[in-house]
Amino acid sequence: MSSEIGIEEVKTACSALSVWAHIATVGADNAPDVVPVHPCWDGEVLWIMVGLTSTKTKNVDANPQVALHWQVTENGDGVEVWGSARVLSDIDTKRRLWTGVFDYDLDGFAPGGPDNSPDTAFMEVTVDRALVMKMYGMGGMQRYSRN
Repeated sequence: MSSEIGIEEVKTACSALSVWAHIATVGADNAPDVVPVHPCWDGEVLWIMVGLTSTKTKNVDANPQVALHWQVTENGDGVEVWGSARVLSDIDTKRRLWTGVFDYDLDGFAPGGPDNSPDTAFMEVTVDRALVMKMYGMGGMQRYSRN
């Protein structure tokens, strides 16, 4: 059984599972790459702190389509999100996101703060659709679509 939900229900389901997700990107060579990330929500947008030279940043530059998967619980509950991403490294974005959006201290990864961390950027993920599953889908599925 499947039902439609809003973005707030998707955010709640993600938060209930884990602060960690895995993001899948595809580079210019068409090779996929999957890495763990600690995304944080700001309204309807997911933000991820990234390095400007990271594989995921290079991949998004080549292909903005991404997918994220939150850790599955022992019960088989999980969340999948699909969307488009872009990487922002401008100082205004860095200053805005540095405090108040992330639930961890960004200075631990970029001690220079927003003004003195030139290799630090933020990936903005616009969520197009999502799937919230209970018991690997056998306990029900809820779908979100931005359109």
